[in-house]
Amino acid sequence: MHEDQVDVTTETVATLIQEQFPQWSGMAIRLLPLTGTVNAVFRIGDDLSARFPLRPAGAAEALAVLEREARASAELARVSRFPAPEPVALGEPGAGCPMPWSVQTWLPGTVASAADPSGSEAFAGDLAAFIAALRKAETLGRPFNGEGRGGVLATHDDWVAKCFEQSEGLLDVPRLRRVWSHFRELPRTGADVMSHGDLIPGNVLVAGDRLGGVLDTGGFGPADPALDLVSAWHLLRPGPREVLRRSLACDDLEWERGKAWAFEQAMGLVWYYAETNPGLSGMGHRTLRRILESVECPT
Repeated sequence: MHEDQVDVTTETVATLIQEQFPQWSGMAIRLLPLTGTVNAVFRIGDDLSARFPLRPAGAAEALAVLEREARASAELARVSRFPAPEPVALGEPGAGCPMPWSVQTWLPGTVASAADPSGSEAFAGDLAAFIAALRKAETLGRPFNGEGRGGVLATHDDWVAKCFEQSEGLLDVPRLRRVWSHFRELPRTGADVMSHGDLIPGNVLVAGDRLGGVLDTGGFGPADPALDLVSAWHLLRPGPREVLRRSLACDDLEWERGKAWAFEQAMGLVWYYAETNPGLSGMGHRTLRRILESVECPT
């Protein structure tokens, strides 16, 4: 999916496990279909998964990221009643793998990109309960770390402008420019709260029509209270979306800011993954359609 992508094979993973974690050697190793953009994920036996960064970085830098993600994942697991992967071990570079890697517990279930829960009000209620539990967790005085989404909308102007340029012929760019001109001006009023940070279908597990668990929890941290509301647009149809809004008692401003963060994310997905990950690109298209159906903006 990336020009500089680091590819790891099952043979490499088997060698790394034999050398570094021999207690797991002999377990079946399966590369899982990619649902995210940051890591390749391998299932190890029945109870573990190993994650390998896709983008190259220095070993020390990559290790610092993995250690931070492990702490965040452990912290989220303590405050959520919904299952989340828990850190087990950190692996070292070797056997053709240039960067550190991580091992987590495996969660059963089907990702929402494969089992569409968008019409389930019960799922929407579960999702709201998950977000509410994170919001109640203590920030411990930590502010938003300034990385990615979750701070000031207008700081993403350059990225969104690039997305508009790359999306000519793919999207109704003039209309989307008008929508962003409204979103970027939305004021921030609420203090940071603890947030998952990336509630997209590939990071959510479905069991029946309920929330079965949440993945990719290493970004758990303080952010705009509206950030996790991206899930309303990535995951839900109008009826269940209203269930989520009522359950979280979102006012108009917070709701619009959540829509704005979903817009910023979706704009990048459409063009960047148009050829390399059509599923993610299609998700971006769907999210933008949902947003455009909801906004009061000149056509």
